Parts: sequence; C-alpha cells; structure tokens
Amino acid sequence: MKYLVSASEMRRYDSNTIEKIGIPACVLMERAALAAVEAAEAHCAGLKGRKSVLIMAGVGNNGGDGLAAARLLSEKGYAVEVWCMGNPEKASGQWKQQRAILENYPVEFSQRPAMPRYTVLIDALFGVGLSRELSGEYGEAVGIFNCLEGWKLALDLPSGIDSDTGKVRGWAVKADKTVTFGFCKKGLMLYPGYEYAGEIVTVDIGISERCFLGEAPDIYAYDEEPGALMPKRDSGGNKGTFGKVLLAAGSMNMAGAAVLAARAAYRAGAGMVKVVTAAENRTIVQQAVPEALFGTWECLAQDMEWADVIAVGPGLGKGDTAGRVLEQVIRESGKPLLVDADGLNLLSENAELKSLLARQAEAGRALVLTPHVGELARLTGKTVAECKEDLPGTGRGLAELFHGVVAAKDARTFICGENHAFCMNLSGNCGMATAGSGDVLAGMIAALLAQGMEAFEAAAVGAYIHGMAGDRVSAEKGPYACMAWDIAEAAGG
Repeated sequence: MKYLVSASEMRRYDSNTIEKIGIPACVLMERAALAAVEAAEAHCAGLKGRKSVLIMAGVGNNGGDGLAAARLLSEKGYAVEVWCMGNPEKASGQWKQQRAILENYPVEFSQRPAMPRYTVLIDALFGVGLSRELSGEYGEAVGIFNCLEGWKLALDLPSGIDSDTGKVRGWAVKADKTVTFGFCKKGLMLYPGYEYAGEIVTVDIGISERCFLGEAPDIYAYDEEPGALMPKRDSGGNKGTFGKVLLAAGSMNMAGAAVLAARAAYRAGAGMVKVVTAAENRTIVQQAVPEALFGTWECLAQDMEWADVIAVGPGLGKGDTAGRVLEQVIRESGKPLLVDADGLNLLSENAELKSLLARQAEAGRALVLTPHVGELARLTGKTVAECKEDLPGTGRGLAELFHGVVAAKDARTFICGENHAFCMNLSGNCGMATAGSGDVLAGMIAALLAQGMEAFEAAAVGAYIHGMAGDRVSAEKGPYACMAWDIAEAAGG
C-alpha cells in the first residue's frame, strides 16, 4: 500500500518532520537533491563526453532543491547552467542559502537558456507550491523548456500540474521522469498529470509515516502483488467454504453480461455461482459457463436464500421484469448486495427503493454500488462534468447517502465509504474501456464479498485485481485487442 497526498497534507508532513521530529530542512533538501542527481546520472550512464545540464529553478524550496542539485552535479564534472525565474528578494531562506553556496562553484546563471539542447534538463520551478495559473513569463518559460532538446526530469511534480487534481494550470512541463519526494502527490496519478510526469519514482528523503502524527493522508492505493491481497484459502475447504454468489443478471436473449460476471466471479475465487436470468438464456449460459448453476426469475426468492452474496444489474435492462427483480432483491433479502449497471439506473429512478436500501445498509446490510460517471450522475442528480470535477467527493457523498461503499469508476476509480479514507485504484489501462469490462468487475467484487471480505476491502481489492488483469491482457495482446472475456480469464493469473 502507498499513500497519495495533497499539497496541504504534504506541507503539514514536511513541517512536522522539521519542527516536531527535528530533521533540519537543509537535510531534507540535500537528500532531495541527491535523488535528483542519482536520476540524472542513471540517464547519463554510458554517454560519452562532458554532459550539459540546464536547471530551470524558481525561488521557492523546489528551486532550492534544484540549486542544491546544481552544486552536486557541478562537483561531478557536469557543465551546469541555472535558469532562475522569479524575484530573488522574495526567495525562501533555503533557496538563498543554496544560492550563496553556488557562488563558490563553476555554475553558470542565465536569463534564458544558452543552448537549444542539453543532456539533461531539470524542472525545479514550482513543485507542489503552485497555487495559480501559469501565464506570462512563467508560461513562456515552460513553453521554452518543453521545446528544448534533451531528457527532462521534474522534481516533485512537473511545474504547471496541479498537485491535487492533476490538471494543467495553463502550461505544464512535459517530463520524461518525475522524482517525487516523501510521498507520491495525488495529482501525479490523475489525468492528465500522470501523462505529463513520465516515469514516476517516489524517494525517501526522511519524511516518513512518523510525521503523520495521527493525521494520515486521505487517499491510499494498493501496489502489492494481487495474490497478497486475496482472501486466504482454507486447504481443507470445499466449494461451499469459498462462498456462493447469486447473479441476477441478463435479460431475454441477452446473456453476455451475465456470462462475463459469472466467469469473473469464478476466476476471483467464488466456490459456487448461480446465474438467475430469463429462461431463454439457459443454453448460452450453460454452454459458456458450465460450472455455473442456472435459475429463472420465478425461483429468485429461494435462490436468494441459497446465496451468501447477491449481485444485481449486469445486462438486466430497464423493463418491468428488471424493475421487479431489483425490488425483490432489496425488499426480500438482507444478504450482502452489489448493485451494478442497469440496477443502478433503475435505482436512480425509484426514490422509495433508494430510501429503503439506505435504511437497510444503515442497519448493517453490506452494500456496494459500482457506478461509472454516467450512472453516478443519475444517482446524484449532478452532471457528468460535475462528477468528473470531483469524483472522490461525489462518490463519498453517494456512499454517505446509502451508508454503503461506492466504486466510482472512471480512468481512475475511487473506492469511497463513510468515515473511510479513499482508495484510488492505480492499475488498469485504456484498453479496458471496452464493453463488458464493468460486468467482469462486478463479478470479481461479488466473489470477494462471498469469501468473507468486508465491503470496502472487497471493492478496493476487486478494482485492483481487475486492473491488474487488464494490464496483463494489454501487455500480451495490446490495448486495442483487449476484451472483457480476456480480462475475466486473466483475473486468476
């Protein structure tokens, strides 16, 4: 697991490290500079001749990191040029100290870059300190920096990228690599910031979890091997031990979503899966997933008694039968429930069922909702643009309304719950934007719930292993060829 911090959290942790733990600011800056130099040297390894370095430095502490890196690179024989931006009279104390030290080193200072090409270009303009749009001389400087030839390294995050949202604030540096200090900034993992950062490396400079002082970051992400997160298997267990999933899915002659969810549930470890759907789907379901049990809507009540977990919605449609199915799984059962796809669209149109489900969840029924941004908009009454503007906040608002867990799905999925830190899913790729991918995710989460996982963890781990499976498929077949069936099959890999 790793933490993803906001700018305000990072400033607080930096301050705690200096003022309460007692590590001097100059030590942190030196370690940051050493990390920058290590990255530059790794790039230059094997290159012949004297290497040239341009450092674009602001007058804050990010610029101070750049000045310290200039000194260290100069000591190693690099030809270093520093392009300073900003008023030195308003510089931070650490910057002024580093600038004074550089008077004793053969480092060139320039008003504009002296050459069209450098071996390494280091962006130390703003870091997390940016609080406005980049325009005027700063916007022009970033434009010039981007046009210069050479390998580009950003310190902490590319200047011009909002450290909280990942948005481009006017202009932004397009880096080949970003070395970020202490903890990864959440804007580096959100789009388009992620695409501007290049390779992202988080380095330890002495700001550790010790500096939280009881105030941990509000967002974390998994980065473990998927197998380490899966439920432990009882070596003496049987198919009943590993959970029974009921999928109320599909509609007349439309069985694809039910098939994908069923296969995914098995691949994610469920012991038994029963697909309850229209009778017309019997043949295709039994041929495509021979391991699955089959039931029809007429037997839904007794099948709910059999199940450990119910998932409703994939491919269900929005007709009268679908509405009755959704109402039945809400009114007639208290089993853990996952609502996906058409189930969410039907729920958004039925205020009475929304209220009932919220009361059930408040009373203890485990509930997971898995909306993409369109479904999230319908459930919350917001526009898609408003949901995208603050996906975690919108997801948490819905989680609080329903007293459940919400997997708010987009290019980055956020798992949201009441009084719970957000889990941002970092696995997955654009190839997974394909029909049926959401049905696969629903089946995986349902399987983890059936194996005894708590609802928030099941949603978070399910999203992670779903994305990792998609990454395996994309690596093997390419993002253009990625299909939901492949993702389901890769889930057990």
